[in-house]
Amino acid sequence: MPASPSAARAINDREALRLLRSGPLTAADLTRLTGLSRPTVADLVRRLGDAGLVTVVGEADVRRRGPNAQLYGIVRTRAHVAALDVRTHSVSVVVADLLGEVLAEASTPIGPATTTEHAVARTLTLLTDTALEAGAPTLHSVGIGVPGLVDPRTGDLRGIAGLPRWHGEVLAELRARLAGRLLVENETSVAAVAEHRLGATRDLDTFALLWLGHGTGAALVVNGGLHRGASGGAGELGFLPVPGRPWPAGGGFHGLACSAAIAELATEHGLVSSSLVPSSDLPGAAAVRDAVTTGADGFLDALADRVAVGAASIAAVLDPGCVVLGGEIGRAGGEDLAGRVADRLSAASPITTTVRPSALGGEAVLRGALLTACESAQDDVFATV
Repeated sequence: MPASPSAARAINDREALRLLRSGPLTAADLTRLTGLSRPTVADLVRRLGDAGLVTVVGEADVRRRGPNAQLYGIVRTRAHVAALDVRTHSVSVVVADLLGEVLAEASTPIGPATTTEHAVARTLTLLTDTALEAGAPTLHSVGIGVPGLVDPRTGDLRGIAGLPRWHGEVLAELRARLAGRLLVENETSVAAVAEHRLGATRDLDTFALLWLGHGTGAALVVNGGLHRGASGGAGELGFLPVPGRPWPAGGGFHGLACSAAIAELATEHGLVSSSLVPSSDLPGAAAVRDAVTTGADGFLDALADRVAVGAASIAAVLDPGCVVLGGEIGRAGGEDLAGRVADRLSAASPITTTVRPSALGGEAVLRGALLTACESAQDDVFATV
């Protein structure tokens, strides 16, 4: 049965909005990309304009003025969103328009001596002040990337030993105070979203991200979607037992490849980090960056041996085809570390697995959380047509 005229209009409107998410288009562009007639596109643009979703944002060719040269774009100020990257010792926030253009950003350290009450207050103040700076007194959606287990059904954060209590308290306060939608994801999961959409795996729909930052973890993207597991624990690689190391007291893979462990490994190899390293840089990332620059093969080979333990486990169980070395340490190691890990995987297993360095590093969490918030807001706003 063919669609009714109203259903057909809604389908056409949503397809046009989907195309306009990528940037402004002329009516001729929309005609070509949708296959609709010019009169149908003209009616479509008029409807979306009347709904406050689309407006003229410029001209495609200043030499050829008039309606045919007009560029139509989504009304960016129809909604505002925010993203939070909640780390063990800091919080970062960005506020953006409906299409993800960043309007304001800020961060603040949260020291280990900070009380839960002050950590929560500082985080909420940071979000409020940044939103006001961006001219966004209300937020439609807020995406958050946090370490730990996030229940995929409820968004609740499950406590893990070693993570600060204030993380859960922040989420509770945000749920109580925000009028908009709160979207909570594990930090490695949103980092994988960012690498897929903006970074190292834009050409792939299935891959694994091995997170190497302050802590360790993994995320699996299958056919373009995240695999979170039954309880949200898929990819908690830090708990992976490592032969020859005490477990669970020895910390499993986390105790082998976290930033502190890598910095200690660098010291064992006689490496001293440059005095020019920013204070905000992870010690492990600084050590790896210096090692790549100076060609410290002994240290890099020892590091690759450790990282390959996690990468090989992922490859053997999941066969993702590609493992991205993410986080600050994965990006610092670049192609050098990725190549060494790939060599170890090919020598140990017949499973074909490519290894790539992250294109986004530690920024992936915030960018992935922002993508999540934007998609939520767009789906909601565009559902009105």
